[in-house]
Amino acid sequence: MYFSSKEKKLRFIYNILIHLADLALKAIAPFNAKIKSGVMGRKNTFKTLNTGLGKTDKTLWFHCASLGEYEQGLPVFKKLRAHYTKHKIVLSFFSPSGYEIRKNSPIADIVVYLPMDTKKNAKNFLDIVNPELTIFVKYDIWPNFLNEVKRRHLRAILISAAFRKNQSYFKCYGGNLRGALFAFEHIFTQNETSKHLLESINYNAVSVSGDTRFDRVYSQLELDNTLDFIETFKDNKLCIVAGSTWPEGEKMLSNYINSKPSADIKFIIAPHNIKDGQINQLQENLKVDTVLYSEKDRANLKNAKVFIVNTIGILTKIYNYADIAYVGGAMGNTGLHNTLEPAVFGIPIIIGKNHKNFPEAQAMIDIKGLFSVETQQEFNAILDKLIENSIFRTSSGENNSKYIKKNKGAVIQILDYLRI
Repeated sequence: MYFSSKEKKLRFIYNILIHLADLALKAIAPFNAKIKSGVMGRKNTFKTLNTGLGKTDKTLWFHCASLGEYEQGLPVFKKLRAHYTKHKIVLSFFSPSGYEIRKNSPIADIVVYLPMDTKKNAKNFLDIVNPELTIFVKYDIWPNFLNEVKRRHLRAILISAAFRKNQSYFKCYGGNLRGALFAFEHIFTQNETSKHLLESINYNAVSVSGDTRFDRVYSQLELDNTLDFIETFKDNKLCIVAGSTWPEGEKMLSNYINSKPSADIKFIIAPHNIKDGQINQLQENLKVDTVLYSEKDRANLKNAKVFIVNTIGILTKIYNYADIAYVGGAMGNTGLHNTLEPAVFGIPIIIGKNHKNFPEAQAMIDIKGLFSVETQQEFNAILDKLIENSIFRTSSGENNSKYIKKNKGAVIQILDYLRI
């Protein structure tokens, strides 16, 4: 593999930065639980791989940055799992938030943290795994791993990729990252913009397949989404579900709920952070009857106005009971959470103002299925309108449902390319 002098310099700088980052994470680990999980988990990666894989095992390797990318890739992973029945599947995560929640994923035989992107780690990892097919989801492009994949002539594809003009791949200093993209024999992008950006750097093995998240959320309709305790709580009343909330949005929700204590409406709030301090603060801010998920078996669910979900893993099913949804993350700067999950159930959605990097949100704004607000007054106004005007509420929700149906199908294109 030939590298120009400039590329060699960029690769040298990158490798120095990776080693410094590794040292920094180890230094910070004792003071940060999440970072500590990642540092400790990476220590066990090679032991786990050596224990779980034999020299004659055939393998596939799926890599996701975190939980969101795992959910994005899951429709493809499931199909490959069903097709490659004699292969062992290695699933890697970089983030603890992905690994800790999906370390027992049924689609994989072995789940590990991806080691830091050093040349040595890349060689050791691929010596053990030696995958017949590698799939990366969306991003998390690690040059040393991918250059080693390319050097060994191993098959690799990138799915649901989304690129922006301001990313390093398209800058004069982005040669190292840009070169790593050429390890993929094919890249499936979410949109035409991403395709054109790749073509601008002479990467042409690219197809616009759309976002596999549409297939993922649409498949939710095929599952049993009933939750008896939510049905009891809702009690056939209008129900507003606030998912993945952060303090900025919870403040607006609390103010709204407290201003209408007698309204015959139910609220379900599923905070992103379910630590006791956050949950206790939310309860203190609410001046109406509330019940926690952890207390549901000994509480009078019908009499409560607010149900607080202090657990994980059930929000998607809860959206099935929503008449209106609020999705958190965009009221502040933490990043908008998944708006497609409620959209598939055909309900209108409210979010905050910071959704610039979430094209699906803007698309649903354009079709009048999703509403972005900035102030308490705007929040109150749109929520009042959705509650009081059933025709407006229903039509807005139907717009979202149609949007999901229209955009699913990425999985079929990817599997067709792989001839599965």
